[in-house]
Amino acid sequence: MTNNGITAAIALKARCVAGSIVFLLFNRYTAFLVGLYAYSMIILMLGGLGGVLAFTEIDQLMLFRYGDVTGVMLKREYWELTLLFYLYCYFNAILRPSRWQAVLAALPLFLAYLGQDIYFLMYSNVFRFSELAEVPELFKVLSLPYIGLLLVFVALPLGWFLWSINYRKFVILIVGAVPLALLIGAAERYPEQYTEIYRKVGRPIEYWSDAVSAENNGRFMMLLYREAERQISRAKTEAFRNRSQYDQQAHELAGWINANGNKRNVHLVVMESFLDPTLFKNAAYTKDPFHPSFKKLFGNKLGFSISPVVGGKTAQAEFEVLCGVPAFEELAGVEFNGFTGAAANCLPGTLQMAGYQTMASNAYNPSFFNAPNAYQGMGFAKMYFPREYVNGGDTYLNKGDTSGEMGYMWDGTIFSQNLEFITPFIEDNDGPPLFNYILTIYGHFPHQLNEQKRPMVLKMLSKFKDQHLERAANQMFYRSQAVADYVNRLLEIDEKSLVILVSDHTPPGQYGRKSFLKLGYLNNKDESMHMNRIMIIEDGKVKKFATIHHYDIPAMVINSITNGAYCKEHTCGFAQNKLLDDRMSRHDDYMRVMAHASE
Repeated sequence: MTNNGITAAIALKARCVAGSIVFLLFNRYTAFLVGLYAYSMIILMLGGLGGVLAFTEIDQLMLFRYGDVTGVMLKREYWELTLLFYLYCYFNAILRPSRWQAVLAALPLFLAYLGQDIYFLMYSNVFRFSELAEVPELFKVLSLPYIGLLLVFVALPLGWFLWSINYRKFVILIVGAVPLALLIGAAERYPEQYTEIYRKVGRPIEYWSDAVSAENNGRFMMLLYREAERQISRAKTEAFRNRSQYDQQAHELAGWINANGNKRNVHLVVMESFLDPTLFKNAAYTKDPFHPSFKKLFGNKLGFSISPVVGGKTAQAEFEVLCGVPAFEELAGVEFNGFTGAAANCLPGTLQMAGYQTMASNAYNPSFFNAPNAYQGMGFAKMYFPREYVNGGDTYLNKGDTSGEMGYMWDGTIFSQNLEFITPFIEDNDGPPLFNYILTIYGHFPHQLNEQKRPMVLKMLSKFKDQHLERAANQMFYRSQAVADYVNRLLEIDEKSLVILVSDHTPPGQYGRKSFLKLGYLNNKDESMHMNRIMIIEDGKVKKFATIHHYDIPAMVINSITNGAYCKEHTCGFAQNKLLDDRMSRHDDYMRVMAHASE
């Protein structure tokens, strides 16, 4: 071979090697993995979940312990990466060839990730399969612009993907879907075996944090794992179903309350996103966000209660406030959706058996979070929703003028109507005592104000800008006035009553958890975003206790209406002026409630 031939052969081999390197580095599959990494880093910088090779604080801890960055990174989400890569290859195989094929194959995976990450950014909670049942509820509260965005950025791209599938590749379509179907089927049909195997082969499941578990194992793998846990929990409730014993215990407690009670009326109000703007360390205001009448009434006696949720899912807060057990979310993303109307013997049901009239007044749609079934199961004898939602049903409520405020009923409207309705019951000295429960809706995201009725009165002064929270602070000026007016009027007609008002959860903010972190809500201490204001008036006097959980409120009510006798026989942290870390010790109580609520 001549020198020219040898040179040509070497050049050809070099080109082949270079071509192979270029193919390995710049093919669609490498680009997909690089894109996953880039996406994960961007979401992490926005305050969302890490994962898919993103280096998080958990990895830093592992690196400190083990000193092997390569090992730490390779141990991250290997099952998730395997599943994602498999799905990407599968989608490429079933799509018709086109210049957009590589992008289209990644599209469903990107949207699935993005949806879960937006959910976390807005609500600081990891999405679960059971929460797909809440999607219809989401559409009921979304405004038309948001629905339009969903159609443009979700429905149309997914429609394009489905249209681009080559349905003639029948064998590939079916055979390629088998591994995914088997994985989902194992989680649904054999959940105990699935979780046992996964605990051996996957990353550790951190039960103290869904977020850390998702970062360790991946969004999809944790979706399946949590779904398998839910199926196990559903089976476990069978052991807690003993209707006769359950009802007997409830009747015994009710009889004890009736014998030891003072017949005090109880007014319990759960308020949508009743935020204390002064708790933002890194923000100031041109005017006090609280109305002078509110400040005069409560002064420095605003307490704290820990909500199970952040940014949304009001029904979870209601569940804890009314049933007295933590919302573990083991049977559904929202416990309300597990209620069938069967007696769950929560606080309202116990008080009804003890001789109280129990009524619930809800400022929103009865189809929201299965409220009628839940309220019935909890023990409300009467429930009222705005007549605009009940098609002529029996109710005293009407929404009033909600123009310019997303259709959300104004706090002052439901308070004034409630006062007018309950006054005859209170003035009837021969009638039974009253348990009057109210759920408000005004203050819901995105905190719109009708400035003709409620003009902006203050500005938020901060380096970090959040228009939603600034509007929420302006709403609070008017909402706090409505609360003060309601409580003062209640005390005029029912001075000896127990009045409790508590926020359901902190609002999501314009940028989700990032807003609260940047503004330093409660100086970003542990569980700060779950901390909500609670106001308590007993026997005409404002009271302040140490921080409680929302699920402590039923015990607080029973203790008040029995002149403190209840907490002499039961452990009550608030009575000892301390917060009890007893969430897990109430797990069996939770299972008993849900076992009977879902009958």
